[in-house]
Amino acid sequence: MVSDDDTNARRPGDPIPLHELLELDLSAPAPPGLRTAEVSMPVRPNAFGFTANLHGGAVATLVDVACALAAARATDFDPMTESLVTADMHVRYLGRPRTDTVVARSEVVKLGSQLIVVECKVVDGNDHVIATADFSMMRVELRRPLSAEVQGRPGDPEL
Repeated sequence: MVSDDDTNARRPGDPIPLHELLELDLSAPAPPGLRTAEVSMPVRPNAFGFTANLHGGAVATLVDVACALAAARATDFDPMTESLVTADMHVRYLGRPRTDTVVARSEVVKLGSQLIVVECKVVDGNDHVIATADFSMMRVELRRPLSAEVQGRPGDPEL
């Protein structure tokens, strides 16, 4: 469902509610063209599952953001004309954190014209590995925001 009304669209730099809920910190500085990224997340109840442990979905979101940031940094990606969309993600959950913060460290391993492949490792404050991930992202034409009122039209991007 796609709408011509972009009232729900976010502009580059606008906060993303899920990222705010998980308190993701993307502030680690990096020069343009760098093929890596680092994103941290506190281990707090808003990221827990029903067993009061870090939720796999919170870890997957952390991986997704870190990998997307590395992909954007490694390219001449223009958020005003194109989108970076997750094409594939495989997360291996290997342990639970022993500290109050986890960090996702990602690195681009293949930079194609459309497909970008990234590896990621999530560690706690003691470098204990929490998860590893293989990730790929595609550069596609800028997508319009989803809306429940209007169905997509022929020719709209499928991704």
